[in-house]
Amino acid sequence: MAKPTDERYRARGASARKEEVHAAVADADAGLFPGAFCKIVPDALTGDPEWCLAMHADGAGTKSALAYLVYRETGDLSVFRGIAQDALVMNLDDLLCVGATGPFLLSNTIGRNARRVPGEAIAEIVRGYAELAERAQAWGIEVVPAGGETADVGDLVGTLIVDATMTARLRRRDVVANSRVSPGDIVIGLSSSGQALYEDAYNSGMGSNGLTSARHDLLHRDYALKYPETFDPDQPVRLRYSGPFHVTDTLPGTGVTVGKALLSPTRTYAPVLAPLLARHRARISALVHCTGGGQTKCLRAGQGIHYVKDDLFPLPPLFETIRSVTGTPWRELYQVFNMGHRMEIVAPEDLWPEVEELASRVGVEARVVGHCEASPLGRRNVVTVTTPDGAERYEA
Repeated sequence: MAKPTDERYRARGASARKEEVHAAVADADAGLFPGAFCKIVPDALTGDPEWCLAMHADGAGTKSALAYLVYRETGDLSVFRGIAQDALVMNLDDLLCVGATGPFLLSNTIGRNARRVPGEAIAEIVRGYAELAERAQAWGIEVVPAGGETADVGDLVGTLIVDATMTARLRRRDVVANSRVSPGDIVIGLSSSGQALYEDAYNSGMGSNGLTSARHDLLHRDYALKYPETFDPDQPVRLRYSGPFHVTDTLPGTGVTVGKALLSPTRTYAPVLAPLLARHRARISALVHCTGGGQTKCLRAGQGIHYVKDDLFPLPPLFETIRSVTGTPWRELYQVFNMGHRMEIVAPEDLWPEVEELASRVGVEARVVGHCEASPLGRRNVVTVTTPDGAERYEA
């Protein structure tokens, strides 16, 4: 068996590749479009053979524990509002990757330790969902909040878990099945950092993946003593809050605190993807949301493809700081974090001007980060990522 490439992440009880999860579902029904980014099933609500349903579940992950820590340190309850955006966007942008543009039904679940997480924090999360659903209207996206469940599960959860489920109905002919990727296609990345015109503040690019490593790598050991409820007690002592920063320190290269940088609400790409799908759906080969697995997520799109990513975005300050503080190998970093772009559009080269124009309208930087070739491994996909210290190759 190949040696894992995310060793620090695994030592903290997380996995970028999720081999065991994929093995567990290997024999499950893959749906109508097995290569699509999310599972697509027949429209069981109406039985109409021209339509299908996409349902997706995701959440803010351990970012919610970080929000709890920052709240305890600063008293700022608004941090929980951003956690709602994380959970919503992790679902919304995944569903956009199959071509769904709404309406979207949203349901949420919150599991909290009631001794530590007050009702005011729950109110902020609910308010965060409602506010983002309202803002989405301006992007041409309808999100319909459909309630949810809050459970007090202190025996299971040290702080809180914030998850959501979204459902959309779309015509089968409109599904982006990620099956048309061909040698010669280009890979367009949409930046994860900076400040888009539809964002209220600078975004570090953190998203909602890799937080288990990011917060422990950057935050000071003081927090291990003050907030033991925010981490697994079986985690190696050397990996518990092993960094130099407090949440109120300024992140190098930015004007924001480390706490705010790590809690930057996950950017949605709906303002770019919704009009792109409306105009050029049929010309898109694949859409890839670079979440769990970072820059290797594209390995699941198409067959027999070698993704050559040789012109990535410059590293945002947050990821540069993680690298400088920890010395984590580039190979692991590019598999755990998005490292600068969190959405990929794989398409023929002539679609590039359209994507660039749509992205620039809303203040999101777009870049041709690579291209597609025939895989040297036959039907198995390969991705080669050019890092600051050379190329790293990952195989499906």
